[in-house]
Amino acid sequence: MLIVEGDGPVLQITLNRPDVRNAFNDELIAALAAAFQTVPSHTRAIVIAGKGPAFCAGGDLQWMRVAASYTEEQNYEDALGLAKLYHSIATCPAVVIAKVDGPAFGGGCGLVAASDIAIASEKALFAFSEVRLGLVPATISPYVIAKIGHGQARALFVTGEAFGGDHALRIGLIQEVTSSEQLDEAVERKIKAILGAGPKAVSDSKRLAQAAPLGMEDAARLLASVRSGAEAREGVSAFLDRRAPNFKVER
Repeated sequence: MLIVEGDGPVLQITLNRPDVRNAFNDELIAALAAAFQTVPSHTRAIVIAGKGPAFCAGGDLQWMRVAASYTEEQNYEDALGLAKLYHSIATCPAVVIAKVDGPAFGGGCGLVAASDIAIASEKALFAFSEVRLGLVPATISPYVIAKIGHGQARALFVTGEAFGGDHALRIGLIQEVTSSEQLDEAVERKIKAILGAGPKAVSDSKRLAQAAPLGMEDAARLLASVRSGAEAREGVSAFLDRRAPNFKVER
């Protein structure tokens, strides 16, 4: 269902339902939610990947067939669990990297959008496919719109059309396209950069990027607070002394 492997400050989370293209059902959603609720405090980067030829095909059709018989309130509770999962990814203090090597449809696109960084291979294919099933991309919409903007979301939400990595890169859904053979290397480059930076600074910067723009006084106050902290003092001292800062971790 889900493979969670820790490697020091890096956590690898692999969707493990290759027989159904890693599609969501209630069990997988619960397992993912539990994984993000129990991230070790020393974790600085999390990589989400899919087992087999797909990243995540969205909702499992058998699961959705069952959900169709739920009452509206039962469907609300079900959808709320999924919404909370995306929120936990987006607000996780660690940097979340989506490693996309194959199709990412519907809720799978939500995982990509909720992640901080997404790197895809040339095999990746994306679609906000909900409308094809008479559904709407409601729980993923806050994260998708934040990444690609209202205009692109309007066009892609209403058609459900599939698009490749190059288009996903152009609209800002992902940050890099590479070959399948070089995908691991590309992810490792991002991890190396994250582990070379101050962990508190990275976490604070993640929150800053998702917040409303700061006013002048709030921005100045935040920078002043960070500058006076131990991590910033160590980082500046290390730079001036031409040494590695004590928060840098080698893999």
